[in-house]
Amino acid sequence: MKWLETDTENCSVRRTLDLVGEKWTLLILRDAFNGVRRYDEFRRHLGLSEAVLADRLRKLVAAEVLRAEPYREPGARTRYEYRLTPKGVDLWPVLLALKQWGDTHAGGPEGPVLDVRHTDCGAPVRVVVQCEGDERATLAARDVTARPGPGARPL
Repeated sequence: MKWLETDTENCSVRRTLDLVGEKWTLLILRDAFNGVRRYDEFRRHLGLSEAVLADRLRKLVAAEVLRAEPYREPGARTRYEYRLTPKGVDLWPVLLALKQWGDTHAGGPEGPVLDVRHTDCGAPVRVVVQCEGDERATLAARDVTARPGPGARPL
């Protein structure tokens, strides 16, 4: 079976984009990775409407990408902090890859807004694709062969 003969309704990329492929969702996740936890902080930093923020947070919690932890300031009602779950943390390389591409192809003349470095040595961090058989091999798209997997169904 060839790729163009494959039904893509069950594609992992498609299902992932259904969950996190919207701009505000990715920006919420970016902020969560950078320490933003509270609804008011997300709202202030991102500048999006309350309805959109509430909807995206609700979807991320339902998908177990974020978890909502209650907190209460003295004299105030209970509110929630939003924390990345292990499932959410697994999205870090995706966001870092988007940042890396953006720094190269869509960045402004003043340079990146976020500088990500290895804590131990201070070197910049970058996303690479590696072969599981030879972890020293960094791969480009031209170095791999992609074909329909075991979950593929014909059109």
